[in-house]
Parts: sequence; C-alpha cells; structure tokens
Amino acid sequence: MRTRSAYWTIEDARERYAVPHWGKGYFSINARGCVSVHPEKDPGSAIDLKKLVDQLKERGLHLPLLIRFTDILRHRVAELNQAFQKAIVDNAYDGDYCGVYPIKVNQQRQVVEDLVDCSKDYQFGLECGSKPELIAALALAHERDVPVICNGFKDDDFVEMVIFAQKIGKNIIPVVEKFSELELILRNAERLNVRPRFGVRVKLSAPGAGRWKLSTGARSKFGLSATELIKTMQRLKEQQMEDCLQLLHFHLGSQITNIYNLKNAITEAARIYVELTRAGAGLTYLDVGGGLGVDYDGSQTDFESSLNYSLEEYANDVVYRIKTVCDEANVRHPTVITEAGRALVAYHSVLVVNVLDVSQGFRDESQTSDLTDSESVPVAEMPPPIQNLQALYDEIAPKNLLECYHDAVQYFDEALNTFNLGYLTLAQRSLAETLYYRAIKKVLRIVRTLEHIPEELEGLEDELSETYFCNFSIFQSIPDCWAINQLFPIMPIHKLLEEPRRRGVLADITCDSDGKVDRFIGLRDVKKSLELHDFDGDEYYVGIFLVGAYQEILGDLHNLFGDTNSIHVKCNPAAGSDGVGEYDVDIEMVLKGDTVEQVLSYVQYSSQDLVSRVRRDVESALRRRTITLAEAASFVRFYEQSLTSYTYLTPRSDTDDSTATRVQEAPKYPRAIKLD
Repeated sequence: MRTRSAYWTIEDARERYAVPHWGKGYFSINARGCVSVHPEKDPGSAIDLKKLVDQLKERGLHLPLLIRFTDILRHRVAELNQAFQKAIVDNAYDGDYCGVYPIKVNQQRQVVEDLVDCSKDYQFGLECGSKPELIAALALAHERDVPVICNGFKDDDFVEMVIFAQKIGKNIIPVVEKFSELELILRNAERLNVRPRFGVRVKLSAPGAGRWKLSTGARSKFGLSATELIKTMQRLKEQQMEDCLQLLHFHLGSQITNIYNLKNAITEAARIYVELTRAGAGLTYLDVGGGLGVDYDGSQTDFESSLNYSLEEYANDVVYRIKTVCDEANVRHPTVITEAGRALVAYHSVLVVNVLDVSQGFRDESQTSDLTDSESVPVAEMPPPIQNLQALYDEIAPKNLLECYHDAVQYFDEALNTFNLGYLTLAQRSLAETLYYRAIKKVLRIVRTLEHIPEELEGLEDELSETYFCNFSIFQSIPDCWAINQLFPIMPIHKLLEEPRRRGVLADITCDSDGKVDRFIGLRDVKKSLELHDFDGDEYYVGIFLVGAYQEILGDLHNLFGDTNSIHVKCNPAAGSDGVGEYDVDIEMVLKGDTVEQVLSYVQYSSQDLVSRVRRDVESALRRRTITLAEAASFVRFYEQSLTSYTYLTPRSDTDDSTATRVQEAPKYPRAIKLD
C-alpha cells in the first residue's frame, strides 16, 4: 500500500477528496496541488483558489472568507434552462418553460440581483414566501415580464400589495395556500377594480422524499385538498372568474433524493391539472415547485446528501410526464414552472477558513524515544500496567494484531484504574498514555496494509484523529451541518501535492462543544474524520464547498460571531492569462463582515454606553493607583478599537506590543464596496 509522498499523485488527491464526483466540473485540483474553480466547467480555464485567497489577504481582508463566484450562478441558470429546452424539443412539447428562484434559499441582495441580471436571456423570475420577500421581489423584478410567484401565508396587506402590483402591470401570481386566502384575493381585487390572476397549491398523496418529505401528503402544512379544490372552482363559478385561476402548484420537498418520488408526484399533479382545466379553470401554468437536489457527497445515490438523477433526467421526466397525461386527455400543454433554489446557488459559494492550532490526544512515536524522561524510576520498576504496555509494543505483529489491540486497551484501563486508586502518579499516568498510543499507532500502521480489516479495528483511524481548530463559527456559516447533519465537501485548498498523513475533525472557535465538524463525505460511507496535513503553524487553509444555499440566512450569532467577510468574484476571460489557462478575476464587491459593535447592537447593547461604563471602571482604578494614566488611556483606546474590529480572530504583527496597537484599525470605507 502506498503511504509516502514519493508515491502520492494529484490523482490520489482527487480520489481521496472525491473532487470529480461532487465538483461536477466546477472544481478540480491543479498541477500545483491547489483547488481550481472552473466557473463555466471549462477544464482549460480556471481560478486558483489559493492564489485568490492570497490576493484577498493582500487587500487587507481577513479569514474566514466567503467567496461567491457570480459566473457559476450564471452557468447554473443557463444549464437549468438548457436542460428544459432540450426536454421540450426532444418530447415535442407544445408548452414553454419558466424558472423562478425562491429568495428564501439565499436572500442576500447581491445574490438575488446577480440571479436577476444573469436571467435576462431567459424567462426567469423570483418566488417569495413572506411580506418582506415580496417587498424585495417587487423592487428587484423591475422588468414587467419578470414573473413573481407568491407562496406562503398571506394577510390583507400582502394580498393588497399583490393586487396593486398586478394593476401596475407586474407579472405576479399569488398562490392560494389555504382556502380562506381565496376570499382575500377576491375581496381586494373587487375593491381595487382588478381582474386578478392567481394560482392554487394542491396537497398531493404522492409521498415526499428526504428530510423534507412532509412537504406533501394529507398532513402537509400548505395546500388545498381535493375537496377544497372543488369548493374553489364552485366559488369562482359563482363569480364567473374561472379564468382567473391560471396556475396549479405543488411542492414535494427540498433536496429530492429519489427521482421515483418525483415521477409519481408529477403524474398526480398533471391529472389534477387536466381535471381543473376540464372544469373550466383558465390554467396555463403547472408549477412543480422546488426540490431539485444537489449531490453534496458525489455518490449519485438516494442518500440524504445526494441524489440518484441528473439535471437532464429531472427535466426530461417533468416534461414527459406532463405531456403524456395532457395528451391522453387532449388538454393543452401548460408552461412548466420550477422553483429550483438549492441547485442554482449551492455551488457558487465557498467558505475558506484558516487553521489556528491542532490539539492531539497522544504523542508521536518520535517524541517517545526515551520514555523514562518523565520519571527517574526505570520502566522495569514501574507498576505492572506500565510494564505490560512497554513490553507489548515489541510483540505487535500481523498474526496477533487483534489480540495485541485488546491487551493494549486492557492494560491502559488498568493504568487508569490504578491512578484513580492513588497508586500511580500523574507523570506515570502520562507515561501509560504515551505507551498506549504508541502501541495502537503501530497497530494502525499494520491495519493500513491489510486487505481485510477486522471489524473491531475499523475505527482506529478515527480514534487517533486530531482536532484542527479553525477560525470560523459553524453556527454562523454552516448551521445545517450542526442542525441536520448536512454533509458539505470539505478539503484543504492547497498542499495537495503532499500526502495528507493526519486524520482530524474540525472545531470552530465558539465555546460550544457542538461547534465541530466530525462527519465528512466518503464514497462508501460517511467518514468520522478528514485526511489533513501536518500543521506547523504556517498558513493552512481549508475550503468548505457548496454552501451557497440556506447557510447564510440560517446562520445565527452564537457567541456573537457575525457575518464573515464576503467577496463577489467575476471572471474576466478577455483580460488574458498567465499561460496556464487561468482567468483574471475582478473583485466586484467586498462585503465587510460584522464588527463587534454591530453584533452587540443586534442584542441591544449600545457601544457608547459600554465605553462609558469601562471609562468609569478605569477612573476608579486610577484613583486606587493600580494603573498609570498612560496605561488607562492605552486600555480605553484598545477597548474602543476592539468595538470596530472583525468578530473573528485576526493575525497581529509580532512587533505590535502595546495594548493600543493590538487591534487593527477599522477600514475607512463602508461595509459594501463596489470596486472598479
């Protein structure tokens, strides 16, 4: 088995981190051993992620950094539209296709504006599910033909705004989620003298899939039952407004993992579409909702972090199923609407964090050449558990591997019990610990050479894993990792020419024991540790990929760690390259992360009040003569500057010794900077 860097290749790195599987052409490893980004899936044109991070650091931007690639957004929109247009042509479908982006997936203004801008070549719009989202969507969808779909619960104000928007010519369609909303629409339309356009959401019997499978079915939160659909048509006929019902909508759930569930749902929804059309409804749209998944782990299975279908298969099944049902009933083909969000924005964001330190629970064998240094007593005169652990090391061999492992565990347990009884000193306990880990490391080296590993030894890699402390907050930047065990592709973004000889878990800088990542993607199974390189204190960057969907908006302020620095990157292919097919990049937008003062204001702290209180304490210390006047002034300046600093850990020059210079001064430009 190859275990040394002399045998390590780029191909080994690609296989170890499964980049070709989850990267989907957007990410690769280049000849320099760094992660490359391919915004248009062109292998010949790339952005070196490590070089980009270095350039951003030279601009004074500290890690952690959230980097958004606008060109990936543009490419995702194009791919989605092309897949449906191909399906329409291949199936001789007479209807059209229209995608809408659900703002809830990533509500950052720059992201939504980028999507609206790159969708101008397509009939592509927005979906909103709340009053604030509606207000944002109406302003951003300033072109009259940009469709806006309104889901979620609605009150009079919500509906009134929608009807007003229809009156000024906006292409906006409210969706009735519960029967009482129909009366809101009819009442406001009559008052404003508008003949409204609206849709209805139906509860399907087809089962959902994945974590959000309860989005459909009789017990689902939203939608009308079959009985309520009939009541809706009766009410519209009373008002002679059947033609106003123009859209039928259903939602199967987020991250649909199995295409089989989607096929059944499409068939059922198409049948309902046919029946409502025959009943006189003016339906022209069939909205199949969201759910188009992302293959986070690259396994192409129906595992909850993957999916067993392609984008092309998804589009073809949607179009084919609707066409088949409509043709059988001799009903016109509707315009297909999708509400794909995760699949559009997940790929475009990468979080880059820096490793701060490594904590290991055992000593390397190289550190134990003289194991008696900690005690003047020779090992031969130590208590029996220590003697046994010392003798065991030389006995470990492939033929007795499992037996030696069991003995090591037993002897170490005996040593701990002896310590608890007061018969081992702390130094002797440390020696026992060192001998134990030396023994199981030898066991692990032999295990790595075996073709068939005993079941009891399969967890040794994880037992010997280390904790890599990284400069970020899981709760702020990847909350789904903590809340629902979502897997994200995670790997070093450089040093990939070297074999990663360590196993580790990632811990963030919050004080919460849950603030760690200990589940990682693997093609055969979920791994409990990640392959990493030795950390010697020099810069070591880890990338967390596919974080563009939901993570930013779901992030919280645990320990008051705020938003990270965010950067919008756009490729500039016309600017030439350096001879290796690399893009020049434009830093379109820099969004400064939250300062300490800002996050404190979110929880009702006033910076002026805080400074005033500290000044009173400093004055009191001056009166007691426990601090000098110069020290008092220095501390107050340091405190005030700390209020304007980044909430995450930032490097300090070794020459900055005084308290007053330890915090980098806040930049003089605003948080959002448009760079020429």
